[in-house]
Amino acid sequence: MKSSEKIIEKLIFISAAVSVAAVALITIFIFGKGLPILKEVGVIKFITGTTWSPTNGQYGILPLISGTMAVTIGALIIGIPTGIGCAVFLAEVLGKRQARFFKSAIELLAGIPSVVYGFFGLIVIVPLIRNVATAINPHAATTGFSILAGAIILAIMILPTIVSISENAISAVPKEYREASLAIGADKRETITKIILPAAKSGIFSSIILGMGRAIGETMAVLLVTGNMATMPDGPLSSVATMTGTIAMEMSYATPTHQQALFAIGIVLFLIIVVLNAIAQFTMKKLGGAGS
Repeated sequence: MKSSEKIIEKLIFISAAVSVAAVALITIFIFGKGLPILKEVGVIKFITGTTWSPTNGQYGILPLISGTMAVTIGALIIGIPTGIGCAVFLAEVLGKRQARFFKSAIELLAGIPSVVYGFFGLIVIVPLIRNVATAINPHAATTGFSILAGAIILAIMILPTIVSISENAISAVPKEYREASLAIGADKRETITKIILPAAKSGIFSSIILGMGRAIGETMAVLLVTGNMATMPDGPLSSVATMTGTIAMEMSYATPTHQQALFAIGIVLFLIIVVLNAIAQFTMKKLGGAGS
């Protein structure tokens, strides 16, 4: 019995070590490829430059950062209330049998390839945005490829993550909380908003962070619907380029210096995700402390 436990412990240790080594190697590779162009151009100029034109030797990625953040924030604005509302509906309103059916249907969305979401956005969402914008303002110069289109597609893509984890967190709230709230005269809406959601806030916040990570790292779906234009956004109907989309589009034909710039974009994206994760961990600890 002890020997089998030692074997399992060693296997777990090896798995953990391989994971850490893989992350370390990827980090070393990305930084090794991208640091030369950062030293040549300058980190500040690279990040704050507003012109991305590698063929002309201009490597400013602020439009790419702005496009990535705009699409991600738009997706969260749409996806968070929709996902949490759906999770509450599944956990607190529907019966268990119906909730299982609808939850399974929502989780199926996670298995759809991102390129399929992209084609759906290209065929349905982009023309819809263009037609609506033109109907509202005939002089609107929009093609439909926009921040809004990317945000809608990403919001759909992050829904399974937010709904599934939030629903589990809400369902895990002890039933005594509900009974005590109802016993003192609170109605169902007050019980949900003032008791259940605050009690499940740590799990709900985790779902939002995971959804945000999915949104920031998404490539193909966003690439197909945002227009892939490296310009500073000036509204939800602006065509933009994202950091991941630019890497995917340009890596195949990039010159050596251009490739270094694309790896440098990867470094910046890596650091953004690290910072976001650190903020998320800190916030979750605060929420956990407040909840206790």
